[in-house]
Parts: sequence; C-alpha cells; structure tokens
Amino acid sequence: MTLSPLRLRLLVGSLLVVSFLGALDHTIVSTSIATIGGGLGALEQMSWIMVGYTLAATVMLPVLGKLGDVVGPRRVFLVSLLLFIVSSAVCGFAPSIEWLVGARIAQGLSSAGLQLMSQTIIARVTSPRERPRFMAIVGSAFPVAIVVGPLLGGLITDYLSWQWVFWVNVPVGLIALVIAMTAVPALPGGARPRFDIPGAVVFTFSLVALVLAVTWYGDATLRSVSLVCLVLAVCGLAALFLIERRAAAPLFPLPLLRDRTIAACLGLSAIIGAGLFAMTSYLPTYFQMAFRTSATLSGVVPIATVLGMLVGNLFTGYLVARTGRYRVYPIIGTILGASGMLGMAALPLGAPLWAPAALMCVVGLGTGAFMNLIVAVVQSAAPQDQLGSVTAMSNLVRQVGSTLGTAAIGGVIGFGVAMLLPSSLDPSTLTPQLVHTAADAVQDTVAVIYHDLYAPIFAALAAVYALGIIAAVRLPAGRLSDELPPVAPTSSVPTDVTSASTSAI
Repeated sequence: MTLSPLRLRLLVGSLLVVSFLGALDHTIVSTSIATIGGGLGALEQMSWIMVGYTLAATVMLPVLGKLGDVVGPRRVFLVSLLLFIVSSAVCGFAPSIEWLVGARIAQGLSSAGLQLMSQTIIARVTSPRERPRFMAIVGSAFPVAIVVGPLLGGLITDYLSWQWVFWVNVPVGLIALVIAMTAVPALPGGARPRFDIPGAVVFTFSLVALVLAVTWYGDATLRSVSLVCLVLAVCGLAALFLIERRAAAPLFPLPLLRDRTIAACLGLSAIIGAGLFAMTSYLPTYFQMAFRTSATLSGVVPIATVLGMLVGNLFTGYLVARTGRYRVYPIIGTILGASGMLGMAALPLGAPLWAPAALMCVVGLGTGAFMNLIVAVVQSAAPQDQLGSVTAMSNLVRQVGSTLGTAAIGGVIGFGVAMLLPSSLDPSTLTPQLVHTAADAVQDTVAVIYHDLYAPIFAALAAVYALGIIAAVRLPAGRLSDELPPVAPTSSVPTDVTSASTSAI
C-alpha cells in the first residue's frame, strides 16, 4: 500500500510512541515491584507481577501474529492498544495481588499485540528496502525504554505512588489511540480466514509449562514441580509439531523454516535473546560486587550497552535503506558481539570501569547492527499473507532465548555463589550494601568470587555469538527489493528478496 510521505511519517511516529509505551511498561514496573508487593501485602507473591506479564506476552505472540494475518494488522493493533489502556487503569485500581496479576496478564497480551503489529504494519506499507530504516526508528523505543524505565519508575514511586506507574499509560495511550486511528491505514487480512485453534491451545499450554519450569527451578521447594512442568512442556511441543504438520492453516508455518534466509534470521534472533538480553539484568550486580561500585555507578555499563545498541540499530537501518544490501551487517555484528564478550571474560579484576563499559558498548553496537534488521529481512523472505506469523516467530524465538538464557545464567550464579562463599557469609542475605560495609578482606573475597564466576559466563556468551557468526554467514547474499508489497496478497511464494546468485555483497 502506497502512503504519502506525510502519512508515512505520521504512521511511524504513532508506532514509535506506542512501541515505547509497551516497552516502557515492562521496564518501569521492575523498579517498583517491591513497593507494589508491600503495598498489597503480598511480598512473597510479587514475582507473579512480572511472570504473569511475561507469560502472556510470550505465549500470545504466534496467536496474535496469525490473527493479524487473518483479520488484518490494523484491527489487532487498535484492539491491543485499547486493551492496554484499560488494563493499565485496572492495574492502578487493583485492591489485591490476584487482581493486579490478572490485569498484568491482560497488559502482557496487549503489549505483545502492539509490538508485533507495529512491525507487521511497517512491513505492509513499505518496500523491503525502506523497511529496515523505519523498523530501526520504531525499534529504537526498546533500548531507550531500558534506560528511561527504571529511572522513571523510581521517581514515580518516590514522589507519587506506585499506582501512577500504571496510570501514566492512560493519557499517553489515549493520545496514541487517537493518532493511530487516523494514521494506521486499513490493511486487509489474508485470503484464507482460518485459524489453528488446536495448535494455539497446545502451544500455549507447552510454553506456559516451559516458562514455569524455568522460573521455578531455582526454588528448591518447587524443583520437583519444575521437572514435571518440563516433561509436560516437552510432550506438548512434540504434540505441537505433529499438529502443525497436519493443520490446514498452521499457527507456525513449518515449511518456511526450509527457507535459508528465514532459518538464519530465526537463529540470529535466538542469539540476541540468549546472548545479550539474558545478561543485562545481571550486569549491575556484577559491577557492584566485583568492581565495588555504587548502585548508581553500576548503571553506567548497561547505559553504555544500550547506547551502542541504539547507534548500531539506527546506523545499519539507514545504510541498508540506501543500498538494499544486508548480509554484511549481521556478520560484523556477531563478530563484534563475540569479541566484546570475550574481552569481558578476559578482563582482569581491578580494571577501571571504563574498560567494561567500552567492551559492552561494543557488544551493544554489534547486537544493534542486526537486532531489527533481521526482522525486516525475515519479513521480506516470507509470503505476504504470512507476515504476521513469521514476524511472531522471530520475536518468539528471541523471547524464549532470553527467558531460558536468563534462567540458566541465574542458576549458575546462584549455585556458584552459594558454593564458593565462605561459611561465615550467608548467600541468601548477601547484598552489595552489606558487602560494601564489610571488612576489606571480605570485600576482596567476594570480588574474586564474582569475577571468577562471571568470567566463564562471559566466555560462554562469546561462544553463543560465535554460533551467530555461523548463522549470519549462511544468510544469502541478496539485495532487498524496492517494490511495495501488494495490497491483498494471496501468493505463497516469497518474492521480496532476490536470489543469492543475482547479487553479491
């Protein structure tokens, strides 16, 4: 669909605001979660405020992607935005933890719809060559929200009340809704309005079981339940594979995985989730313990990482839009990611803080170089009537990689600290504040433990990025097309990416 330059700018601005709103909602709550749990008298259940949100956002990705293909992305986008506004208001008025978790589930569902449909709408109104630039602009909302969210959440909690963490979404969301109703064009659904209900049910059950298995494994009292959930998840995923092979309109278009471009891009999506996103939440603790920094100063390195992501994201989006060539950027990006993580693994104890900040900036720069680009490329390799589904697959693989990677890293850190700490220190009560007020010998011991424990983790993440180099090299050396997608696609043959033999890097 061809839009005027003014209409396209208005659309991109609208999607950027909405994407930022959805990304901010996740990061802004993390700062206030303890205050929220205490205010509702449910500190022992406060983790469900985040788990419920994450579960809903993850399991609904393929369902919403398919729904967007069937009824059109505009309808799913507007309904998701309206649900997000309503659920945000309900969260603020929640009188109990059960009420809040239920509203957070609705928020997670709607946030997934906003993220997914923003990318799908961009794909429907721009040519494959233009797409990376606009995708980079809309995608810049995420790294900005990582920095702004915790700070804004802390300010709101300190000077207003935790309810405003949710209520702040309402006025901004209403403005975005008015703009979106004007800016987002009417986009038709697919030619075959069928939906894979059995696949959706089995997938939801399987992924919920998998996330619960990962979430509960670190709790010794729930470890047996976690293993049961893991078995159920494996059985469910096996059943899902059989269902999808026989479904007339599968939730996951498995034949698309035979496409070399799509398979490589999905592999790179998993690398982003498992390689960087899984590590970011553990970086502040590492620097507070191993480098003995304050909580404020420990945020310098994550900010440097996010700055690198933002620069890499916008710069490569601009370059790909100019030339149409894309393969070189994931290759360079994964090499930078592997090099930065390897440098972190080799970093000596006592190094100045600017050294890890520079290394993680390199990791962020490399990851940003292909973070949103691969979404645009995978869309260009898919049939137009399956854009929502293939976009959902890319986001889902990244989210699952992040969830499993976060759990794995957390398990290693928790087990390692408990095993290596002297018997005089209790790992369950060990906080940075406690360590910083302890004797110098204790601080030295804790610093060595955390440095030695994190070094092999960084080395493992470097290996993850090295696998990404292999996936990036397997991308065909094509050039993105200048042709706009058809208004009502019916073909099932990918046409957006030229053959690897017709163009070289």
